[in-house]
Amino acid sequence: MLTINIICVGKIKENYLKNAIAEYTKRLSKYCKLNITELPDEKIPDKLNSALESEIKNKECNNIINHLKNGSYIIALDLKGKELSSEEFSKKIDNISMDFSNITFIIGGSLGLNKTLLDMCNFKICFSKMTFPHQLIRIFLLEQIFRAFKISNGETYHR
Repeated sequence: MLTINIICVGKIKENYLKNAIAEYTKRLSKYCKLNITELPDEKIPDKLNSALESEIKNKECNNIINHLKNGSYIIALDLKGKELSSEEFSKKIDNISMDFSNITFIIGGSLGLNKTLLDMCNFKICFSKMTFPHQLIRIFLLEQIFRAFKISNGETYHR
């Protein structure tokens, strides 16, 4: 069975988001083994300069790198990544799973991911050019992974 790892910066505090994550975790258990790793985010001061921004990003990204598993196909959620339809995303997961038993998705903190981590990734995906809280993106990702499995199994799901 395929293992999906999601490494994300920041804790989910709101119960309605926790409930959505729990629901998709339950739904996905039929299709894959799911691991969600929440890493702490760094405090962002009101007066942020580029050196401090870089320092915060580097701390968060080094922590992510320490949690990556060898042999996993790594996909970063990044604004400069490729936008895919749900069908294309499903096909992408199917193709990856032919060669890899682990897929790791990375959701960075509020400041995004640094170049070092992005360069380590096999693929970069963008869900939208709009800005969303990273807590909400986690639910978008879980929903799209679930939708991808439904599509690849020929099961009906909202179009």
